[in-house]
Amino acid sequence: MMNKTMKAVVTMGSGGMEQLVYKDVPIPELQANEVLVRVLAAGVNNTEINTRLGWYSAKVSESTNNMADNVDQLALADGGWNAATPFPLIQGTDCCGEVLKTAENHDQHLVGKRVLIRPCIRVNGFDSLDNIWMASDFDGAFAQYVKVRATEVFPIDSTWQDDELASIPCAYGTAENMLHRAQVIQGERVLIMGASGGVGSAAVQLAKRRGAHIIAVASLKNHAQLKKMGADSVFDREASLVKELGELSIDVVIDNVAGDKFGRALQLLKRGGRLVTSGAIAGPIVSLDLRQLYLKDIGLIGTTAWDEPVFPNLIRYIENNEIKPLVARTYALENIVEAQTEFLKKQHFGKFVLLPS
Repeated sequence: MMNKTMKAVVTMGSGGMEQLVYKDVPIPELQANEVLVRVLAAGVNNTEINTRLGWYSAKVSESTNNMADNVDQLALADGGWNAATPFPLIQGTDCCGEVLKTAENHDQHLVGKRVLIRPCIRVNGFDSLDNIWMASDFDGAFAQYVKVRATEVFPIDSTWQDDELASIPCAYGTAENMLHRAQVIQGERVLIMGASGGVGSAAVQLAKRRGAHIIAVASLKNHAQLKKMGADSVFDREASLVKELGELSIDVVIDNVAGDKFGRALQLLKRGGRLVTSGAIAGPIVSLDLRQLYLKDIGLIGTTAWDEPVFPNLIRYIENNEIKPLVARTYALENIVEAQTEFLKKQHFGKFVLLPS
């Protein structure tokens, strides 16, 4: 008989690492059309730290790292993706798990299957951009068990390890959604800012898979690894990209860095080029020369809600071994503070993954 409680990391409210409490909580009870998943591995992402810090609040204008260094100044509770974060909350956006039971008989075929969970749920169907996110709007995978709608679990047939599969959903789903929305095709020149980060490194692999020519921007220590992954050329963060590449040289810019250098990418884009973003780790307030935007007919694309083909695409890429996992290190779930502390140093390449007991 299954226990009635489980171990979980509960984020008690906005603030520093002290808000992360490893404790016993009730195993979630299933409602209609839901399944219970035993968590095998859960990836660590920027978004969990952003949510805990309240970074998504409109009051915030600085980078994640600056906020993390000044947590004593935080007084935010409205920093969720859609509405105020429902603290106390179990975070954890990435999940590889095993389906243990279902609420509906017609979902019985899922029981016993190893699955990845799609964390972005289009609540009113794919004709609407309305969405909710696991671990921001409802409890996530930093626990021994998680419940989710049956439509959001995807069985996977792969030789990858649990931690490798858990490195995929958030970063690769975000990157694939960006490439999908920007309609990246073979032969296009794609500039990827912050290419050594989770989403950036995923975008390198996924854009290369589409046959694009990849120009990556990252710190010098990551250049060799990015070239090994498929980047055709790599530049340092401080490089003058206009001087190195020339104006009108890029078809698509993938930028989750933002900050004070965000607007410079417009000079690089060809007429009709696209700039797509889904994050702003270096700071959300940016400067743009609107003349570059409208005189060159540039498309500026924001992405959060994942489109319908995105997650099935990722499952297919994994099963066909068309992409490779990038796991930097694993930690026991109870050591989440150590994992997030190391994560914020930005000295790693690849994903940190938490393993429940």
